[in-house]
Amino acid sequence: MLGNWSFGDYFKKEAIEFAWRCLTEEFKLDPNRLYATYFGGDESTPVDNEAKEIWLQYLPPERVLPFGAKDNFWEMGATGPCGPCTEIHYDRIGNRDASQLVNADLPDVIEIWNNVFIQFNREADGSLRPLPAQHVDTGMGFERLTSILQGVDSNYDTDIFIPLFDAIQKVTGARPYSGKIGSEDPEFIDMAYRVVADHIRTLSFATADGAVPSNDGRGYVLRRVLRRAVRYGRQNLNAELGFFAQLVRTLVELMGDVFPELREKEEYVTAIIREEEESFSKTVDKGLVEFKKRCEALGDAKVFPGDDAHFLYTSMGFPVDLTELMCEERGLTLDMAGFEAKMKEEQELSNAAHLKKMAGGSGKDMRLVAEQTAHLVSQGVEPTDDSAKYIWNEDLTGCTVKALFVGRNETEDGIGFVDCITPDSGAVGIVLDKSNFYGESGGQTYDIGTIKTGNGAVIEINNVQIYGSFVLHVGEVKEGTVNVGESAICCVDYVRRAPIAANHTMTHVLNFALRDVLITNGDSNQINAAVDQKGSLVDEDKLRFDFSWGSPLTTEQLAAVEKACVDQIISAIPVDNFVAPLEDAQKISSLRAVFGEVYPDPVRVVAVSPTPITKILENPQDSQWNSYSVEFCGGTHLKNTSEAQGFVLLSEEGIAKGVRRITGVTMKDAAAATAAAAELESKITEAGKLEGLEQEAQLKLLVQELNGALISAAKKNELREILGAYGKQVVAWKKAHAAEQTAKVCEQVIATAEATEGNKVVLRCDFGVDGKVAKAVTAAYGKKVKDKAILMVSADVDDDRYMVVAFAPKGVDVDCKAWVAASTEGTGGKGGGKKDSAQYTVPGVASIDSVLEKARSV
Repeated sequence: MLGNWSFGDYFKKEAIEFAWRCLTEEFKLDPNRLYATYFGGDESTPVDNEAKEIWLQYLPPERVLPFGAKDNFWEMGATGPCGPCTEIHYDRIGNRDASQLVNADLPDVIEIWNNVFIQFNREADGSLRPLPAQHVDTGMGFERLTSILQGVDSNYDTDIFIPLFDAIQKVTGARPYSGKIGSEDPEFIDMAYRVVADHIRTLSFATADGAVPSNDGRGYVLRRVLRRAVRYGRQNLNAELGFFAQLVRTLVELMGDVFPELREKEEYVTAIIREEEESFSKTVDKGLVEFKKRCEALGDAKVFPGDDAHFLYTSMGFPVDLTELMCEERGLTLDMAGFEAKMKEEQELSNAAHLKKMAGGSGKDMRLVAEQTAHLVSQGVEPTDDSAKYIWNEDLTGCTVKALFVGRNETEDGIGFVDCITPDSGAVGIVLDKSNFYGESGGQTYDIGTIKTGNGAVIEINNVQIYGSFVLHVGEVKEGTVNVGESAICCVDYVRRAPIAANHTMTHVLNFALRDVLITNGDSNQINAAVDQKGSLVDEDKLRFDFSWGSPLTTEQLAAVEKACVDQIISAIPVDNFVAPLEDAQKISSLRAVFGEVYPDPVRVVAVSPTPITKILENPQDSQWNSYSVEFCGGTHLKNTSEAQGFVLLSEEGIAKGVRRITGVTMKDAAAATAAAAELESKITEAGKLEGLEQEAQLKLLVQELNGALISAAKKNELREILGAYGKQVVAWKKAHAAEQTAKVCEQVIATAEATEGNKVVLRCDFGVDGKVAKAVTAAYGKKVKDKAILMVSADVDDDRYMVVAFAPKGVDVDCKAWVAASTEGTGGKGGGKKDSAQYTVPGVASIDSVLEKARSV
């Protein structure tokens, strides 16, 4: 799909003219084969006569066709911006009246162009309110237009897909693609060709642009796309594992000249897809086992529950269409409605959580969407000047209240703006002409604080969001009444902002340290090794940094990264910022920018460097800048790294294919983590001085404490190794103790046997319920005593249970299994064995004497 937007620059007349000229003059399509559609209206929405009349300037009435909301009205949801659409359809055959075939889902009459005219807002009561500014969303079918220009009947017969089909045939060995669909393709072979070709394009482009398969957001969409392609390839084309990743080469040859980033990242894209493909193979195997288990649990029921399908889908990545297919094979019906209801419930929970955050927990919808920002513009409200957010420890005076917001659909007109607010207003939003509050953006959380008005009102601010160019301060009125036009003072909570700034500055330092340790001074054998930022979050409690890397960091790498960050704090390096022309700033040799991010011009540069940015810009290619962090950033920062006080890297984990996440802390949280590590290390050192069961008990407690400790990840790994070494000491002690104990028990048993008349020996000798000791004792007994069977009772008093073991040397006619069963009858004991040996475990040591008595009398 090709497309563009107009935000208030032009509307229907111009959009339709542009479409017509592009298709008929630039691409030379036959105007007699074109049909236009417009929205024909319904009981709640008027006919789009404006679009109709414009089209009649280009086409005769019989080729300007009305359609309903399903085809020609776009809505983003139950409420919000919406509007009519106009579409252009092309008749591949021509020289006929194809008006009845438009929107009939036939391959010979296809939609190639669409304009969405966003001109209304759908209210909660279903009514439409005109938007103050009108927009156009234009889309054109790239592959469809190509098929028309190349004179073929299908998108898949163009030179966009044929090379991919040839490659698929080569790597799978399937029959060549023949273009069959529906009933003509009963084995879904041609369908599989189309799915695989479509999806290798999607995955490759998305991965080259920085997205990777994962368990959430866009990454989850990519994971589902890949798994669908792999499943079709393996099930319908009999492809071998790894076939999908091999197709990247052909796509690069096909598209690499037009999309150079695809060629540049070919090896990386191939590696990501290969790893995900291999991982899915394991997932399918696990899913099949789980599916079978849940089917068996159904008994005679014939409906596979939607909840079970949802679990397979969300928890195991098992495609629901595969679940449905396997249900059919077993004569079951999948409760698809239940599955979809569960998916909808999950989405609603996610949306509710987001709305709750935006509303500060009030239950109101406190977002400024298109209708709210358009209203502000129409009322002449200027963008908020928030340049003062970079000033510290000063209240901002001379502010003016420009708008007051009580929530979407909270006023009669549904827009949500009022002239005054009071403590009874609940959650409110305030737009000022200027502000020193930082609105949540760029991965950094928002500021909190208070706003005080000239007439004495006090508003407690607990959330600050940026919508377009407006800063919305969300909170509650604590005292007085606030009116539009009043003067105000902004009072930021700078105590809370301090750790946020420390975490943000140290995120920059961490970014630099990772590249320095893993790339500059590393010894990586990873393909196209790079450390690129994939996301970040900083708030008052922590910093979180996501970056590209294909494997877990070693303990040595973690320690090196942490040390590099701490060293920068100790070195007390200045943190400078400067707004520079984008073209000039991009020339700095050490610049770290987020791939695919669009930066403003001019752009704010933040450098952790003893050299001011203005000096760096004088000679931007100087290699000495490679020793310092330089990034584009609009966040709040420290003045000097020493203000961070400390840094501890708490954890490092994988969150998606080729993406790792580090969490760290600074200031008092770093100090607390360091102190906790020292205390834990001291405990572990003391535990090393113990031995035997006492040491084992202490180690168990320390392992649990270490697992939950918020300390340095490198230190945690180091302490785990120490605990592991101590654990080996315990094992060695147990082995030696068991050998010693076994020898004593053997002496006792053999002595008792020698002093006993008859062919049965019964005794109690406590060595716990250790089966290995029992086995060693009976083996030693069998070597020394040849004419007597033995029954031993061994108790574990602390665990309140005991073991009954019987053994008969070869040639002694005693049924050990029957002997033990008869002796333990009525005790609740469980076990088994055979004629020459048997073993039971019995709860409750109080019954030992009666068991011994029975054993002697049997």
